Amino acid sequence: MGQLIGNQGSPTTPGIQAMDLSERDFLRFSRLVHEQAGINLHQGKKELLRARLAKRIRELGFESFSRYYHHVVTDDTGEELVQMLDCIATNLTRFFREEAHFEFLEELVYPEFRQAVKVEKREPVLRIWSAACSTGEEPYSIAMHAMDRLSAKVHVLATDISTRALQKASEGIYPSNRLSEIPPRMQNRFFLKGHGPREGFVRVRPEIRSCVTFRRHNLMEPPPVQREMDVIFCRNVLIYFDRATQKHVVENICQVLRPGGYLFVGHAESLNGAVPQLRYVRPAVYRKP
Repeated sequence: MGQLIGNQGSPTTPGIQAMDLSERDFLRFSRLVHEQAGINLHQGKKELLRARLAKRIRELGFESFSRYYHHVVTDDTGEELVQMLDCIATNLTRFFREEAHFEFLEELVYPEFRQAVKVEKREPVLRIWSAACSTGEEPYSIAMHAMDRLSAKVHVLATDISTRALQKASEGIYPSNRLSEIPPRMQNRFFLKGHGPREGFVRVRPEIRSCVTFRRHNLMEPPPVQREMDVIFCRNVLIYFDRATQKHVVENICQVLRPGGYLFVGHAESLNGAVPQLRYVRPAVYRKP
């Protein structure tokens, strides 16, 4: 374990702004992050890495990036590795992001589901995995959309590598101005308005929160469940991986995508035939034959 020092500002502690992230330390951190989470931190991300880790180093009182690195790799509990990845993870999302995917659910996925249930080819439960769910806007959007358009049970598994993001997601509390993408009818149906000290905030109603299960998961690892999923959302995360890691991640998650199921990726992402078990349907939408 790295040597701990006094609080920030003590005579023996260098200011974090003056603390340099050497090329050697940058390469060690970037290699560790790639090995553990698949995230590709190229040279252009050096300052971002320094800035993201600075606050954590200050909190723990380490005198250098090198000592903090030693602390991370010698922590047998693995807890500091989780904290470090939390610092690096980018949690950028919003409700009903990439509207075309929700239109696709309504136009194709829901009718196929209804028909299969009608002829008793499957159980009447739609199962969706929101991988890299960030602070919960995506899985809650999925649950709200399905409940609004589909008279059937929907179970959403929501996973992320960031424990901080998952904590916020599980609470389901957001500033009111985050609902701008949601029609007023759905806002009234699916959110509770805060009063008093909660003025200006809303909370996702219990019936929607009960549809979503949050769980920490690293996309480099095998799926966290064995049950097959009808749809998997893995959007705007593959761009952080190199090509080989993208292939590994997609092959991983597709282990639990049922035959005929759909994978949604971000509109800035493309698999380009890298995963042969998936068939291209339209931009950012793939299907498992």
